[in-house]
Amino acid sequence: MREVLELLEKDARMTPEEIAEQTGLQVKAVADFIKEMEIRGVIKRYKTVIDWEKFGDESVYAIIEVQISLERNIGYDAIAERIAKFPEVVTCMLVSGDHDLHLVVKGKTMKDVAFFVAEKISPLGQVQHTATHFMLRSYKSEGEIMFEREEDTRLVIHP
Repeated sequence: MREVLELLEKDARMTPEEIAEQTGLQVKAVADFIKEMEIRGVIKRYKTVIDWEKFGDESVYAIIEVQISLERNIGYDAIAERIAKFPEVVTCMLVSGDHDLHLVVKGKTMKDVAFFVAEKISPLGQVQHTATHFMLRSYKSEGEIMFEREEDTRLVIHP
């Protein structure tokens, strides 16, 4: 049944009939499985990958690295849950390496993102250090290539 989830992850618009055709499963079994996965929270939601740059959206995204200083009775989960609730935070992950949390933040301008970090993230008692990296261009998002190669229209010259 993993194949059903993988197909839906690639294209959430696939119908149970299309999935059954590709997997050899019965349509009812596919539909029942999908419903069960939705109820259990395995399927969180269905998402469309949009190239906002092509649409003309001028939003700014930044990767924020956050170093945490743990306190008694306050672990990573509590801090991450608090940070994840901010609407500016698109992604919040606990990671290994030289920082603890990896955030993707969205704002209208670079200044908005900078103020968000300065006013909402940095003042948190457990936050030791932040590093902000503004995203300049996305080449791949959610498994989708976000650029199209321009066709080379130059004439070939042979010596």
